[in-house]
Amino acid sequence: MASPDFSLLTKRRFAPLFVVQFLGAFNDNVLKFALLFLANFGVHRTGLSGEMLATVSTGIFILPYFLFSAIGGQTADAIDKRILIRWIKAAEIAIMAVALVGFAIGSIATLLVCLFLMGLHSTIFGPVKYSILPQHLGHHEMMGGTGLIEAGTFLAILGGQLLAGVLAPWEAGLAATGLACVGFAASLAIPPAPPSGKQHRIDWNVFRGTADILRTARRDRLVVLSILGISWFFAAGAVLVSEFAPLVSGTLGGSKAVVTLFLLVFSTAIAIGSLTVNRLLRGEVSARYVPLSAAVMGGCMIDLWASTHGFQVRAAGLDIAHFFAAAGSWHILIGLAGISFAGGMFIVPLYAILSTATPAAERSRVIAANNIANSIVTVLVVIVATAMIALGSDVPGVIGMLGVATLGVALVLRGMPRRGIL
Repeated sequence: MASPDFSLLTKRRFAPLFVVQFLGAFNDNVLKFALLFLANFGVHRTGLSGEMLATVSTGIFILPYFLFSAIGGQTADAIDKRILIRWIKAAEIAIMAVALVGFAIGSIATLLVCLFLMGLHSTIFGPVKYSILPQHLGHHEMMGGTGLIEAGTFLAILGGQLLAGVLAPWEAGLAATGLACVGFAASLAIPPAPPSGKQHRIDWNVFRGTADILRTARRDRLVVLSILGISWFFAAGAVLVSEFAPLVSGTLGGSKAVVTLFLLVFSTAIAIGSLTVNRLLRGEVSARYVPLSAAVMGGCMIDLWASTHGFQVRAAGLDIAHFFAAAGSWHILIGLAGISFAGGMFIVPLYAILSTATPAAERSRVIAANNIANSIVTVLVVIVATAMIALGSDVPGVIGMLGVATLGVALVLRGMPRRGIL
């Protein structure tokens, strides 16, 4: 396979899952960003500042990953994944319907409850979407399928953010409810995906189940390294994206339109990188480009630190045209695109390895362990970044720290095999 296999988008064994995943990621971001948009005009109803609400909403969305990833992984290994996806998408319709009421009456509390439930929805769906791929795709299709899933996810994230910004909150809620119905309809076309191997009892003790799943993931060094890489990617990405607004408004003197431009470059370049790595590997599941991609990410982050730290602000509130006209702006955007493109090259092989190097009977639980690790690493990196800013560091300094740490991750991942995994 010399290029991304877009023909998968015409096949029943992949296309419905792609639609379900795309619309789910889209709705997550419509809800989160429409909530924050509403808060800017109704913050007096909660007594919370917009900045504090943004922090609270992030924590509420991540919390289910800590609490329920183990149950999600066990459930996905225990029952037919097609049936589980239908349940998940039906629940999404109900959640979005309640969110629509919350938008209509301007209830921040109701929307925060819905945000928690969507975090739970994503927690349960995460192990399913990756563990089902090896059941429906051939080994030579795994890289192409994973690349399409990742590219679609980041474009859905961008689309959800943009839609939430251009529609009134209740209109965004109405659109999200309709898309949840479309997602459920698509889930009805997903082929059967019965459990593999022996049946595992679901442990409803979340702490014991979490410990057991983490022990399962630790058995294979390749899996551990893949989880480390994936966790760092999402932690660094979460911090980087969260700093776009203060970076643009404070350091670069740009307007909200420039923030949107940064999101567009970031998401699009990741999508392109996700598809390009499959062309380079010709469909082979391999970590060949993983350390190099991490090194490029780290180097581009350090370059972005240097180019933003030295940026001369000549006026506040620059629109896109005036930002482009400013000296050094193209350097900044090229650096951001380099980070994102290398990120797409980095993340797709790791997810493909995680899906194929794990025994079928344990696959969903190992992916759930990955979700737990992602959450833990993200929280730790956010704490470090927050502490740096509290101690006087600026946003470019945080980006530089991420770059140096990413170079360290690249050195650790040099031990991954370069040849095909299976």
